[in-house]
Amino acid sequence: MARRSAQISPMEALLASELPDGEGWQFEPKWDGFRCLARRDGNEVTLTSKSGKPLARYFPEVTEMLRRLARDDFLLDGELIISVDDSLSFDALQLRLHPAESRIRKLSTETPAELMLFDLLELDGRSLVGEPLALRRAALERFYKNNARAGLHLSPVTSDRDTALAWLKGSGGALDGVIAKRTGLEYRSGERAMIKVKQQRTADCVVGGFRYAEKKKEVGSLLLGLYDSAGLLHHVGFTSALKAEDRPALTKKLESLIKPPGFTGDAPGGPSRWATARSAEWQPLKTELVVEVRYDQVTGRRFRHGTGFVRWRPDKDPAQCTFDQLAPELKPSELDELFGR
Repeated sequence: MARRSAQISPMEALLASELPDGEGWQFEPKWDGFRCLARRDGNEVTLTSKSGKPLARYFPEVTEMLRRLARDDFLLDGELIISVDDSLSFDALQLRLHPAESRIRKLSTETPAELMLFDLLELDGRSLVGEPLALRRAALERFYKNNARAGLHLSPVTSDRDTALAWLKGSGGALDGVIAKRTGLEYRSGERAMIKVKQQRTADCVVGGFRYAEKKKEVGSLLLGLYDSAGLLHHVGFTSALKAEDRPALTKKLESLIKPPGFTGDAPGGPSRWATARSAEWQPLKTELVVEVRYDQVTGRRFRHGTGFVRWRPDKDPAQCTFDQLAPELKPSELDELFGR
């Protein structure tokens, strides 16, 4: 093993449509959290995001947990996660990025973060990045066995593609998909040397409003809604994947349907310290239009990312667009069963 490297960036993944087949692959869940490189050097602990930004001040409970481990010289690759109401919450992670230390300390007690491990890059001052994944994984398992404690988890792995496909089928809440890695590959810092596959699903949504584009009076995005069991229409996300040639005519059609309230439940532009003046501006619509969109993940009853436009659904009654369509979010208690633990 080589001496400790000066700088390491997380190894990244290329998006693919399906999991690879054949020998020499290791499959892991792709967790919905903050990617994090966690280093301890004596009493000093640092947490670094995928973009290279420091995270330790936002997650003091994680740094303290790592400071209490038996080993005091290591570099781990993992994911920061938070469980809220028996579900993993990406929103709770975002709330931690707050300038007030008092607020961070309060949240660290109310909704403590945990660290999910999937690679060991350095140990006792020596680099493991040049070692094949199979050897790094074995070292990580020994490290975890000797340092297991509350707040620290070892992400499961499998070499069985069918098992990985079952994980992928169950993704959409706590899981963001499945990662495939070559067992004989070294850790390629900063390179897209892994494969990630996400479950793609579709849903029929009511267009409850729209936003204009940034620099012209033309539709920029459609605001999507779903009905709950009480008949309230909640904002669940957006789609901006609209063809340029369709936007002028669509804008005229949407403007003819402008009428409050649009959303009768959770609405766009609600209280948020990330909201801008533009993001709070939206036009409510009569609930007449239905669109089918493609999504990959749901968090807190909202689409985690922007959705893809599939088609208009004039044949669909808006009242049929309910939350029942969405894949349920996995709870931590269900993960044990999914992973065979």
